[in-house]
Amino acid sequence: MSGMKTFITSLAFLIVSTGLQAQKADSIKKTTSADSLFNLMNTSDNKKEIVPIFESSRLILSQSTEMIKKNNFNVLIMHRFGDIGGDDGGGKYLYGLDKVADLYIGFEYGLTNNLNIDIGRSATPDEGGLVTLEVKYAVLHQTNDDSSPFALTLVGEPGIRPYGDFDRFGDRLSYFAQAIFARKISHDWSVQVAPSFLQNNQPIPDVPGSENGFFSLSASVAVKVTKLMSFVVDYAHPFSSFRNGNGFSDPLGVGIQLVTGGHVFTMNFTNARSANEINYLSNTTSDYFKGNFRIGFTIARLFDFNHSENYQPRR
Repeated sequence: MSGMKTFITSLAFLIVSTGLQAQKADSIKKTTSADSLFNLMNTSDNKKEIVPIFESSRLILSQSTEMIKKNNFNVLIMHRFGDIGGDDGGGKYLYGLDKVADLYIGFEYGLTNNLNIDIGRSATPDEGGLVTLEVKYAVLHQTNDDSSPFALTLVGEPGIRPYGDFDRFGDRLSYFAQAIFARKISHDWSVQVAPSFLQNNQPIPDVPGSENGFFSLSASVAVKVTKLMSFVVDYAHPFSSFRNGNGFSDPLGVGIQLVTGGHVFTMNFTNARSANEINYLSNTTSDYFKGNFRIGFTIARLFDFNHSENYQPRR
């Protein structure tokens, strides 16, 4: 656990230090929007170029600072299978492929270039499902001249559990708020850190000692393997005394993100059963060292309703 805390602390320091040591504009121009499938997600109203930091609005566990451009529509399908090993895995369950831990279907729409509205539905069979409505706002974009050395995006998300036993309607509600700081350090390396606060009106899990609200910190790294493929590590740590032990584990995901034509496909291994932040921060009890991790994937498909003739998919 201490190693994981050191990991996210080091990443936070890395972003700050690299922001202070600004690179020359001509070196960062290699990563302008023409070099990314998701150039459609970014725009600029002046001579400065916005630097796309990641390939998609989602990584493995975390959201990224990337935005969906105005009048564009992004469809997300995120799937988590069952445990690969442990008591609930192994050959008898085809190493988790016979089970479903979660299925998330989401829709992201660009109201403006800097303001997105998202709606999603997470199956989470063990927790009664979760429906979320999210607002995502880009405060800052990283620019090629480093006048803005990093990107800052704010996320606000209420969620409601349509099923399950609750004494009051208000107990079904949860709230999530996050600030995402990200920087593209070089053509191959991108990093981000994201402090957040989560409030469950009824604690998840609803047992003595479980807090209604707590802070957390996420850290993510993406490293290009080829022009169209990146290796991603995604980690989150809840600052919760109840979750420091008691059978809980910090959510961790590793995987490959691949740009395939009009899609971004992410194949990953994670101990998080749920695809949504509210659930995986509240209730991740799977232990990597006991084989309680699973295969997962995300498919993102972007549709452009601007009928732009200037868009060229990345090659």
